[in-house]
Amino acid sequence: MSIETLEYIADTEDSGLRVDKWLADKSPLSRSRIQGLISETAIRADDKAIVSPSEKVVAGTTYRIKIPALTDPVPQAENIALNIYFEDDSLLVVEKPAGMTVHPAPGSPSGTLVNALLHHAKGTLSGIGGVARPGIVHRIDKDTSGLLVVAKNDLAHQHLSEQFAKHSVHRVYVCFVRGSPREKEGRIESRLARSPHNRKKQGVVKGTWGNILASEKGRHAVTNFKFIAGYGQMPKAAVGTPLASKIECRLETGRTHQIRVHLAHMGCPLLGDPLYGKQKAFNTTKNTEIAKLNAFMTRFRRQALHAQTLGFVHPISKEYIEFSSALPPDMHDLVTCLTELG
Repeated sequence: MSIETLEYIADTEDSGLRVDKWLADKSPLSRSRIQGLISETAIRADDKAIVSPSEKVVAGTTYRIKIPALTDPVPQAENIALNIYFEDDSLLVVEKPAGMTVHPAPGSPSGTLVNALLHHAKGTLSGIGGVARPGIVHRIDKDTSGLLVVAKNDLAHQHLSEQFAKHSVHRVYVCFVRGSPREKEGRIESRLARSPHNRKKQGVVKGTWGNILASEKGRHAVTNFKFIAGYGQMPKAAVGTPLASKIECRLETGRTHQIRVHLAHMGCPLLGDPLYGKQKAFNTTKNTEIAKLNAFMTRFRRQALHAQTLGFVHPISKEYIEFSSALPPDMHDLVTCLTELG
């Protein structure tokens, strides 16, 4: 619950100013904090939530800022069941379900993988990630399911982090996308940076698709993809053009939203992706296959992405170990729906 609400009424001379700058000048909050609260829909103009920091101030409007209550910076242990694939004194490999956040963050103060790990490991997690992210070496999105490796001591954390930095960790994701790539397999290379229009999104830096030297902005990102199967027929396209496809992606780097951005940029957004999925492209009932897929996707409600395979060198034994995870039930149901399309 909010512990404080700040309220300001815009005067005539305020009209037309950017709302984030105006509120930062009016309130004790920084402009970046204002922008963060806007992204959390915590600022309202009269009864309407502000959705963009660049919205213009309207004279006579009452602007209310709800400041969330402070949360304990130290995550608490919670008795949450874990699906553990491997565990020893150095590390454990777990499967994170879709809907679970990896570590506490604004909007997800509890019920995270870290909360579950603190209960299970009872003080034996690496401290390199700090008190908020004990044991966390890498992450996957809240609504992505799949495998993660967690460090139980600082030595293991250091060795695993070095492998991720050298891009030697083997990571394969199963993806279900709209349409299909032009090539059956290939390598996507670009730079990724936060979108200037939506701070929740990442985007390909202009000119860097296949040419990372075109700009120094953003972070180098590499995704290898392979077409596995196609389903249905895309309307008004050449015969044999799938309505949806199964693709495997192997990561060389692990940037925020990397697979989601890369696949969307090449015209194959993940099914169910609320940020990059362009779901309106399927909003038609004239095609029976699209209507059937639409009906299923109203129940699916997450991006169709699963971290299936994870392989790395054990930090102590120096042996290569690899783990694979079966598709979770909701993605099995998606496969059934797609298969029925033909």
